[in-house]
Amino acid sequence: MGSLVIFGFGQSARAFVQRVGANYSSIVATVRDGASAQPMRGVEIMDFNETGFDPRLTQAVTDAEVILCSVPPDAEGDPVLEWFGDTIQAAHRLKWLGYLSTIGVYGDHQGGWVDETTPVRGDHERSYRRLMAEQMWQALSRDANLPLHIFRLAGIYGPAQNALLQLQRGTAKRVIKPGQVFNRIHVDDIANILAASIMKPRPMAIYNVTDDCPCPPQDVVTFAAELMGIAPPAEVPFEQANFSQMAQSFYAQNKRVSNRLIHEELGVKLLYPTYREGLQALQAAYRVPSAPK
Repeated sequence: MGSLVIFGFGQSARAFVQRVGANYSSIVATVRDGASAQPMRGVEIMDFNETGFDPRLTQAVTDAEVILCSVPPDAEGDPVLEWFGDTIQAAHRLKWLGYLSTIGVYGDHQGGWVDETTPVRGDHERSYRRLMAEQMWQALSRDANLPLHIFRLAGIYGPAQNALLQLQRGTAKRVIKPGQVFNRIHVDDIANILAASIMKPRPMAIYNVTDDCPCPPQDVVTFAAELMGIAPPAEVPFEQANFSQMAQSFYAQNKRVSNRLIHEELGVKLLYPTYREGLQALQAAYRVPSAPK
């Protein structure tokens, strides 16, 4: 039984704790505002934001055997490294360090395949920040001989965020951009992949964390509507979609991402190899009703 520290207690980190929490005698997770955070049994929530952090966090990081960072970089750089880089370097019990990045660092490949050996580039501001953060974590780890593992995540879905809920809320869009494909990944599969890496560490490893099925995004919405027994939203040409700047940046990157390494090296068998299994399980588990007519 060791100690686990998580920077950024979002949906992926919560799924991770549900998967491995019983293995640790101490679990500390950071949020921006502890007063409004959703508690989880066995997890000590501590504040960490741009104004400072809970003073107990320094000792927790120093004593940690496993550290997971899911905090995104900002315009100034990586906030975790800024505040805790030296402390992480001095974490004398550290056996595994994980950083959650994004497949966005590969840029646009016009629908072509990429894997962990594909050169990275920052096509947009968000992906550029991630790329810079990856490089900062790698530099820190080389200098201090830290057991860093980078996980490049595809589009995340799960109980808190999925096409079924979007249809139910009336926010789902069936946007058509010819040739566009995306990968995605269920939060429970993220948790299993991280757990597999902890059991089989390879310092400085990089893994693509995606499903087996790159496909057009409108196919996911159509399938979710079929599960709910409703008509899918009308098709909208990409040029007329009126997307936010963030959504436009997603659609500006078109690629198929290989997940061969998580299968062959970590021995992972995905719970939800495609969006179909994932959405079916979510509907069954949470009894998502039909959307309003």
